[in-house]
Amino acid sequence: MIEFKNISKSYNDLVVFDKLNIKFEEGKCYLLTGISGIGKTTLLRLILGLEKADSGEIIFSDEIKNSDEGVGVVFQEDRLLEDFSSIENVMLTKANAKKEDAINELKKLLDESLINKPVKKLSGGQKRRVSIVRALAFSRDFYILDEPFNGLDEGNKDKVISYIKEKQKDKLIIIASHDSKGLCFADEISLDDYPI
Repeated sequence: MIEFKNISKSYNDLVVFDKLNIKFEEGKCYLLTGISGIGKTTLLRLILGLEKADSGEIIFSDEIKNSDEGVGVVFQEDRLLEDFSSIENVMLTKANAKKEDAINELKKLLDESLINKPVKKLSGGQKRRVSIVRALAFSRDFYILDEPFNGLDEGNKDKVISYIKEKQKDKLIIIASHDSKGLCFADEISLDDYPI
């Protein structure tokens, strides 16, 4: 569980959140929606500790606080090591990761002929799928996906959605996306409904 209690966040004179209260429960998938600039990415960055709230408290459940599995993250940018292969990018996210496991996960979203190539030789959509596998391949405390479908055609988006559902199990997943098609399994939270 992750709970926002009276979270306020501003950038200079721009108020993003004013006493925001929201709760994300284990075992559920949430879809954050809202107009561009409403604060979806800011909310995710607050959870990740990449931004600090001006006031209020973010509470993590004991299961998350006492675990060492960490968080799986898909950022809006792919943030891959371009000279490394897809396999190497995935394996770097977990100590003692097995190459065979990384290969099996990548094959769910990427053609096998591509997984040994340096990432810089892949297309934008292929890189995106590597980023998604890197975040979801191994068990984590929870998962944060910021616009995960950027650069994906409908066929690959459907594959990614199936992959997300497969990986969810009893884990918390928070997805920020402008595109809700195919995400009917997720509980939608529109930040438009949380007026400043």
